[in-house]
Amino acid sequence: MSKDYLAVQASYGRCTRQKGFITRFYELLLDRDERIRKMFSTTDWSQQNRALRRGISIALTYAGGSDIVERSMNEMADVHSRKGRAPVDPELYRHWRESLLQAVEEFDPRLTSELRQDWADALRKTTDYFTAKY
Repeated sequence: MSKDYLAVQASYGRCTRQKGFITRFYELLLDRDERIRKMFSTTDWSQQNRALRRGISIALTYAGGSDIVERSMNEMADVHSRKGRAPVDPELYRHWRESLLQAVEEFDPRLTSELRQDWADALRKTTDYFTAKY
């Protein structure tokens, strides 16, 4: 994994050690677009929170260049593809990225502009992958 993404992984660790990070992310996300709110209308939040934590870890590992998570990335992309059980219009991924970046800004006291850019690059790699598989 590249040095940049090791710093992103460390930042993610700082965020998740603080109570409320995942909850705040979802508050931000659900407020961004009514279509997103509807997608989560019957969500089991305990299960969803675990899935998100795992998904972000996989996304950051993938962005860092590791193929160890290739199978997991394919599975997540399939779930969110047009034929998957939870399809996500690629247009909505920017909301996911922007909400996650805002939550990181609020929860990582050591975030710098360079680290924020590394986060943005990592998240874009993941959403570009999902979009290509849509």
